[in-house]
Amino acid sequence: MIGDVIAGWIGNRIDRADGEGGALGAVAGVLAWKAAKKIVPAAIVLGAAAYGAHRISQRMRTPA
Repeated sequence: MIGDVIAGWIGNRIDRADGEGGALGAVAGVLAWKAAKKIVPAAIVLGAAAYGAHRISQRMRTPA
């Protein structure tokens, strides 16, 4: 909830930089924050899985 408020405030400030209203920027900021909360953890998990698969394939290729 607090993250939504902060994202809205930041979006509002960015949109006001052009001299017009900031409501659209506030909405865009909140939507970007909500998307990032779901996408970033998923990207971390997928990246860790890809790295793990790479390390396993490297170990299987290298003769011991």
